[in-house]
Amino acid sequence: MARVFVYGTLKKGQPNYKHMINTAKGLAKFQGRGRTVEKYPLVIAGKYNIPYMLNIPGTGHQVAGEIYSVDDQMLQFLDEFEGCPDMYQRTLMRIEVVEWEGKGGVGEARATAEDVVECFVYSTMTYPPEWVGLPYHDSYDSSGKHGLSYVLRESR
Repeated sequence: MARVFVYGTLKKGQPNYKHMINTAKGLAKFQGRGRTVEKYPLVIAGKYNIPYMLNIPGTGHQVAGEIYSVDDQMLQFLDEFEGCPDMYQRTLMRIEVVEWEGKGGVGEARATAEDVVECFVYSTMTYPPEWVGLPYHDSYDSSGKHGLSYVLRESR
């Protein structure tokens, strides 16, 4: 099992969350909420209003998201879904745990709030230079006050 940090449309309540709970694509177990230890620019870009974390450490905000434990099948699905390595690149990042699911549970070693865990994150180093000038967000909601509604793949 690998840890993955999602910050955009794959989070609970967002347009692509359905993929995280589709066991035909593999297993993804919600572990908790976190945020990047370092600051990154999170922008909403392109004609489909897709959230991108630009891989520019030290710029932007600590980005909020969710931590999942995923099996190899789900990791492979996510690589394909995220257009890895062309659109996004899967890299290890340090994630600060904000809230851990099932505090005090027994079984697999659990992190506690304020812990830092390493997670795979889909960020990008392959973006148009003008994206650096877009507004930076610290969290993503497809129906947020930014007014940039995400366009589902099936609607493109």
